[in-house]
Amino acid sequence: MILVAGGAGTLGTQLVRRLVARDTRVRVLSRNVAKQSANPQVEVVEGDVRDRRSLERAVAGVATVVSAIHGFLDKDGPRAIDRDGNANLIAAAQAAGAEHFVLVSIAGASADSPMELFRMKYAAEQALKGSGLSWTIVRPTAYIETWLGLIAAPLVRTGRTRIFGRGRNPINFVSAHDVAGVIEGAVMDSAKRGVATDVGGPEDLSFVDLVRAVEEATGKKGATSHVPLPIMRAMAVLMKPVNPALARQIQGGIVMDTTDLTFATVKKRASSWVQGTTTLREVVVRDYVYEAASPRARSVATSGR
Repeated sequence: MILVAGGAGTLGTQLVRRLVARDTRVRVLSRNVAKQSANPQVEVVEGDVRDRRSLERAVAGVATVVSAIHGFLDKDGPRAIDRDGNANLIAAAQAAGAEHFVLVSIAGASADSPMELFRMKYAAEQALKGSGLSWTIVRPTAYIETWLGLIAAPLVRTGRTRIFGRGRNPINFVSAHDVAGVIEGAVMDSAKRGVATDVGGPEDLSFVDLVRAVEEATGKKGATSHVPLPIMRAMAVLMKPVNPALARQIQGGIVMDTTDLTFATVKKRASSWVQGTTTLREVVVRDYVYEAASPRARSVATSGR
């Protein structure tokens, strides 16, 4: 039995589909069972990684735990979810006698990162490595589906969008489809245990590139505004007590507008890396041409998962 925490998100959905295709028994941990789509091949268990006691049923009889959770856009944030939530899940897996734990971290995770998400993912990595569990860590670059949802989906729905910063800094984006393939391999191949692998996409792209790709593919032109960096820096501080999720998004925008996030730089730091093949155009056609303004596009835009 494989437990997928975060199995209802963009990445988790792709992973669960792949595991089910292998006739593998899959269990999904969800905070809201009623919202899960009915699939007779997937067991859904209600629980919350912030509540360790609620995880006992989820991990019972499980051989492998995959944690695909993240708190970047959650009101409680990465500290409660990516650090403490993963620590709870790791402890529950230990207590239940699980054999293997796969942690989805993030490329560039470090103790001194300017982004809280990266610091909390690093803390989760250290907790896992010190747990005694057999482990695998997968570190993807920025999810192209998430950032298309935040930047391009509003353009499709309303004809307007906003980019934090100049939006011209090259960033490596990876599709959740490719990341799910790497995790699937890690789950099935015991040789991947004890390995941390960075996963990137085939292209370094700017936020402006994301908007243009959606405009070209859908034929919907819109108005794009930019928030200057000095205003963003002020907003990141002022919005933190009022809307911490938005403050984190703004801080992320600052980092992504001012830092070298190309895959060449990721590879220099990585001990092991994989470069996916899914392009920006393929994702745009899939999510914004075939399903333009669909419930899926709207949900991605609001959840970022």
